[in-house]
Amino acid sequence: MLKRTALHQIHLAAGARMVDFGGWEMPLHYGSQIEEHHAVRRDAGVFDVSHMRVVDIAWADARAFLRQLLTADIERRGPDRAMYSCMLNERGGVLDDLIVYRWGDDPTRFRAILNAATAERDLQWMDALVSNRGLRVECRPRPDLAIVALQGPNSAAVLSRAQPQLAARAVPLEGFHSVHTDAAFVARTGYTGEDGFEIVVPGEKAAGLWRSLTASGARACGLGARDTLRLEAGLLLHGQDIDETVTPLESGLGWTVDLDSDRSFIGRTALERQRASGPLRQLLGLKLLDKGVLRTHQTVSTEHGEGQITSGSFSPTLQASIALARLPAPVRPGDTVTAQLRAGPASARVVKPRFVRHGRPLI
Repeated sequence: MLKRTALHQIHLAAGARMVDFGGWEMPLHYGSQIEEHHAVRRDAGVFDVSHMRVVDIAWADARAFLRQLLTADIERRGPDRAMYSCMLNERGGVLDDLIVYRWGDDPTRFRAILNAATAERDLQWMDALVSNRGLRVECRPRPDLAIVALQGPNSAAVLSRAQPQLAARAVPLEGFHSVHTDAAFVARTGYTGEDGFEIVVPGEKAAGLWRSLTASGARACGLGARDTLRLEAGLLLHGQDIDETVTPLESGLGWTVDLDSDRSFIGRTALERQRASGPLRQLLGLKLLDKGVLRTHQTVSTEHGEGQITSGSFSPTLQASIALARLPAPVRPGDTVTAQLRAGPASARVVKPRFVRHGRPLI
């Protein structure tokens, strides 16, 4: 049986088309995926992302645990800062990409948000690290919590109308900062390439928060729009663009990897070997020059060998088909390649893998 979030009945009442996403019954759209996409780019939209797993990490060795678990170094993040990082296996493959938040200035308390499809495996991996290295850490999943993402250029105005007391603390936050109040945990993070907030509340409070945001001007949005928004922003989807068979260095995530210090973390040795020899693959963007739609798993032919599209779709903002693709290392932005579409071969231009930012085309 599919799992359901605390907002399930609200989605049904709103006429959402529900789909199976990683074992969760989630809204794909509420009538028009395209309109929901444009609402986030131009105004404000709200997403139920409660299928993602909140994990509270605490106790004496919490910081040391995270420094061994993640590619980025939590030691370099100040109080209330958020950190995007990867969790690797010993071969350097990406088990998950996640955000970890520092809980104020407490060096023994953190919060992580795990991807829904990998959450159970992630928790087993984390518990094994704690046990094998004798660390004093508790990794506590929080299924009692819901997550609502408010995204778009007018998200701050919507939050101020809907939840003025919460907005007074949250709106002044800089990007990738967070705040904890009696009512909610709020972070200036998101998955759309727009301004916004991710709001964590007890499950029983989620419906009231959702209703206040939609009543104040935010449009209810489903996973369909979330996917086209994140693709335009060049943000990766675990299970498609990255997984345990590829490393951050061949996935455009080298910036999350700390190899300059002497800190030991899982997968470091494999990444050092790959950096020394040079990755054979890389993740870049494509913009289709001919008619058709770029789609996941399509083959891409280049002068340096073949690659494959990892995520592809039609971009509502650009009115063109775009994709992320894993290509041979010598390929460069500006090159023309050939994608094998359903209707036959088509030309595409290689671009840097960020297509839209804050509503503005970048290609």
